[in-house]
Amino acid sequence: MKKLLLLLLLTTFTYAQTDAIKLSATIENSEADSLIVYSKNNQTALKATQKGYFKGVLDVPGGFYRLLHGKEVGFLYVSTGDNLSFKATSGKIVETIAFTGDAAAENNFLNKKAKIYNAFITGLDKVPTTASTYQKMVGAMVRELRSDLEKPSIDEGFKSRMIASLAQEQKQLITFAKKKQEAKKMKGKPSAPFTYENFNGGTTSLSDLKGKYVYIDVWATWCGPCRKEIPYLKAIEAEYHNKNIAFVSISVDNQKNHSKWKRFVKKEALGGIQLIADKDWSSTFVKYYNIRSIPRFILLDTEGNIVNTDAPRPSDPALKMIFDELLN
Repeated sequence: MKKLLLLLLLTTFTYAQTDAIKLSATIENSEADSLIVYSKNNQTALKATQKGYFKGVLDVPGGFYRLLHGKEVGFLYVSTGDNLSFKATSGKIVETIAFTGDAAAENNFLNKKAKIYNAFITGLDKVPTTASTYQKMVGAMVRELRSDLEKPSIDEGFKSRMIASLAQEQKQLITFAKKKQEAKKMKGKPSAPFTYENFNGGTTSLSDLKGKYVYIDVWATWCGPCRKEIPYLKAIEAEYHNKNIAFVSISVDNQKNHSKWKRFVKKEALGGIQLIADKDWSSTFVKYYNIRSIPRFILLDTEGNIVNTDAPRPSDPALKMIFDELLN
């Protein structure tokens, strides 16, 4: 969920830096000693000069950034020469953040957008919705945000970029809501079975794992995002090694790459139960869950029923919270 929100909210633009960008922040109830400003290509950190107070020059070009304070994420937009500040409360940065100074209107808009989107995404888990309902909800959100962009304090260049982003985000949010509703309908239903070749020899079936929770990683050796999750998956497997949960990785590598899959599993010393699907993307299990992109993580209960058709990734702290709730 958090990863989707970041995807919707962050597009990086850079400009030539000629003047220093100054930022100060006061964060109530802060326990972190640094405020990190980062994007895919740039990162800098402001150290606390006293508890909850951060001030310094950002060693980054102008553009769009994330604000990281502890485990919390906020959003920042700066141009060269900007001097701005904000106040917020730790534990609810996006909900409370308020900017003053240069680009205050733009930054307050970005974080309001994050707050609205986050409330919508969270609400999908709690409120039964139909397709027409969430389409109306998304439409209302976008209209409100478009209205905010008409304020004279908003920079025209920023406005044009945000209008383009809102159009794309509207489609993404509707698609996400649709998938969320489909997942809710499947919760509690029996999973599609599987019987696939095991790296260690023989085959493994879902029925072999009855009595255990099953966390399934659908992946492939050629998938970059899948490989990035491997260290996190190894760590969480080790942490829950003695718990009542089986970690199953199902490769959708084509059978002609069977030897490549074997070499990769051995080289990377992958743990858990390593399987390869019989017909890659056309395998019955893969088609049942309508998997069109990977990695995809699925969580089943001890009877082989669906808990979550799109479970958090190993890198998402939310996964441990789910495991702890189920296993303790």
